[in-house]
Amino acid sequence: MAMPAHAPTHRWTEEEFYAARDAAPAGERWELFVRLHAYVREQRIGTAYCAPLDVKLEPGLVMQPDVLVVPAGHLRQHDDIVRALLLAAEVISPSSARFDRVIKRPRYQRHKVSEYCVIDQEAETFERWQPADERPAILSERLTWHPSAAAVPFELDIPAFFREAKPL
Repeated sequence: MAMPAHAPTHRWTEEEFYAARDAAPAGERWELFVRLHAYVREQRIGTAYCAPLDVKLEPGLVMQPDVLVVPAGHLRQHDDIVRALLLAAEVISPSSARFDRVIKRPRYQRHKVSEYCVIDQEAETFERWQPADERPAILSERLTWHPSAAAVPFELDIPAFFREAKPL
């Protein structure tokens, strides 16, 4: 089923964004971050982070993906603003699904973020978006991400990932 893309009725100011960000509960996706961090470090292609870390791809637009990979040499210190991404991933919730899929996704595509993943815990799937995609690839078995600077791809067994991510 396709979701209609509507323009937002209100574009948040940076102040509104920071107020909402600071009021939101912590929700890092450590399971994915740990795997990406090891891969990115081994391949020496950049640095993996968990939110909160500001991504400002254009003036007046600040986003914070749950998990992100910043290319090597693009941050001097952790509190810098990110202006380039290799990967952005969002773990959706009922309240964020529309925003992550309809509002954030085209912005990442417009700025040529090579990989944008929407992680749906309920469906146990990854929606993979690349810059030219009109529709996502829905992945339920394996995620393979091969950044151009990496010697080998990042591989994620999706069923195992969701099994390990479930609370005991």
